[in-house]
Amino acid sequence: MPKRLKPETDGPPALPSAAWKASFRTRLRTWFDAHRRDLPWRQSRDPYAVWISEVMLQQTQVATVVDYFRRFLARFPTIEALAEAPEQNVLRLWEGLGYYRRARQLHRAAQVIVAEHGGKFPRDLAAARALPGIGRYTAGAVLSIAYDLPLPILEANTVRLLSRLALLQDDPASKTGQALLWSWAEALVPPQEPGLFNQALMELGALVCTPRDPRCGECPAARLCPTRRHGLQKEIPRPKAKTRFEDVREGVVIVSRRDQVLLVRQAEGARWAGLWDFPRYPVESESAAAAAEELREKVLGTLGLRVAVGDRLHTLKHGVTRFRITLDAYPARLVGGRLKTPGYAEAAWLRPAELAGLPLHVSARKIAGLLGS
Repeated sequence: MPKRLKPETDGPPALPSAAWKASFRTRLRTWFDAHRRDLPWRQSRDPYAVWISEVMLQQTQVATVVDYFRRFLARFPTIEALAEAPEQNVLRLWEGLGYYRRARQLHRAAQVIVAEHGGKFPRDLAAARALPGIGRYTAGAVLSIAYDLPLPILEANTVRLLSRLALLQDDPASKTGQALLWSWAEALVPPQEPGLFNQALMELGALVCTPRDPRCGECPAARLCPTRRHGLQKEIPRPKAKTRFEDVREGVVIVSRRDQVLLVRQAEGARWAGLWDFPRYPVESESAAAAAEELREKVLGTLGLRVAVGDRLHTLKHGVTRFRITLDAYPARLVGGRLKTPGYAEAAWLRPAELAGLPLHVSARKIAGLLGS
């Protein structure tokens, strides 16, 4: 059973005192000066570069983002360049980074910035938060780091760090937990160099105040941390409920016509909106032969095409949110019918070599690799 403090010491954590804040800020800044990582987005305070990095880093590891960030800035060096690019080009460059809605919102926000803000990321908090995909955290991060506005931030690393500093025994994702943590973030951010402070706060959470086995012996705030003092590092923040995964089976059909294959582009609101994929369907049949027949009927019903489905070509497994997907790929030959595309943004017959220029989901890219060129 999780360890908790005695009832008489429970209650809402108080905000830090002026002396505590002063000590913490000094210790954190000294530590950051000595331990900050040399990351490409820290080489400039250009708000565009800061914004791109913050969006990419949402739910994605730093090591993964580094190369994507460099490629993205090389291809779209300015907000104007991003705004003018076709969405398909933006998605192609984002391919493999996941959470593709981020890329589409980034693209739309760039167009708004060009149209309404002269191509400059707005300094005003309300204007920044009105942009597509910009929430309180992203706005605070960009405006504090790029423009030195004293705005708080709260993301995964700082949620964990501040929960421990505040001795928050409740769920940090709850309404009261979020309110308390934002209050702490607001109280801690200094009027001078708030951007550096916020970066240091995230860095300390990422490198030292880790989810498991935090390196308290290396933490500049160890003497200030009540969670360490009470030995509650494993209980704070309160662990999230374990995700219950659902196993599902899907099938993709590689429909060929002479030297071309059929691809469909997912419509707005679909799982991978804007991305291209092979026709993909849930599969209920147990045997491969029955699954092939099931897919034949679904291709006819959804796309209006009569196809002859062959033996299963390949199987791969991947995860999407709470689903663990077993994906079977079946080759198919076009027999007849007239292509229709309800439910899709568009469809196209393409030579395998042409797929290299299209944004595909990771699983679709792997299947495309089976086709050669």
